[in-house]
Amino acid sequence: MVERQSGAQARESLRRMIASSELAFAMEAHDGLSAAIAERAGFKALWASGLSISSSLGYRDANEASWSQLVDVVERISDTVDIPVLVDGDSGFGNFNNARLVARKLRQHGASGICLEDTAFPKMNSFIGDRHPLADIPEFCGRLKAVKDQVPDAEFVLVARIEALIAGRGEDEALARAQAYAEAGADAILIHSRKSNAEQIFAFTRAWQNRLPVVIVPTKYYRTPVSAYRAAGISTVIWANHNMRAAISAMRQVCDRILREESTAGIEDEVATLDELFDLLNYQELSAAEEKYLPQTATGVR
Repeated sequence: MVERQSGAQARESLRRMIASSELAFAMEAHDGLSAAIAERAGFKALWASGLSISSSLGYRDANEASWSQLVDVVERISDTVDIPVLVDGDSGFGNFNNARLVARKLRQHGASGICLEDTAFPKMNSFIGDRHPLADIPEFCGRLKAVKDQVPDAEFVLVARIEALIAGRGEDEALARAQAYAEAGADAILIHSRKSNAEQIFAFTRAWQNRLPVVIVPTKYYRTPVSAYRAAGISTVIWANHNMRAAISAMRQVCDRILREESTAGIEDEVATLDELFDLLNYQELSAAEEKYLPQTATGVR
């Protein structure tokens, strides 16, 4: 059995990835299975998405799921894979005290970093409606400082997510917040936009001049070529909800066909085999462990 990367090694990997001049990609995961699939595909880091985790639990992305439910899911993701996990910590589930508690628990349960957004609690998904009240800059800086003090691990990554463009506040506001968050101890800035093109993002990166690494989430401006992100000096691209959306589409199609055809014969060649599932979750290791640890009875059955 291959020796797994330690938590410290995973955190170091994420920090190197964020700080590197080479563009990196993080894939969304919302449970252990989606995490295993992303790792097997070749991704070097995961984004534990608040939207996707909430959705998989049957909640809306409006702080309806609790921080302890988030931690539980992240623990399963971290236990399943050998790559770093950056966690979408929403706004920190409250004030500085909630934010530092969540960060400490996430670190204890295998996360390599946390991303906090500068919205008031409870948050609303960035793509829903126009009510996106922002936290006061000094108060949000307090959340960031509290996380840094509570998790004094030099390798644990703290990303400050700026929602100023989402809230319609403009580039100057976004830059002022980025500078304040950098001074408060953030390791990287996530600048978010819901425009269908990346003009706001590139205007920000030109003005920001990489004072800290920049992370983006191109959910809405997905037609922008990746080469443009490289040219802009962006650190990391997060594909933030695509495993969850792919699962919705695939499950809907399978459910519709089975109900309509009253059989699974027509879809068997189109879905993953059980052997693929067993391979993803390493049933081979369990079989080998049974040979090693379960005594053989007189009948030969363990």
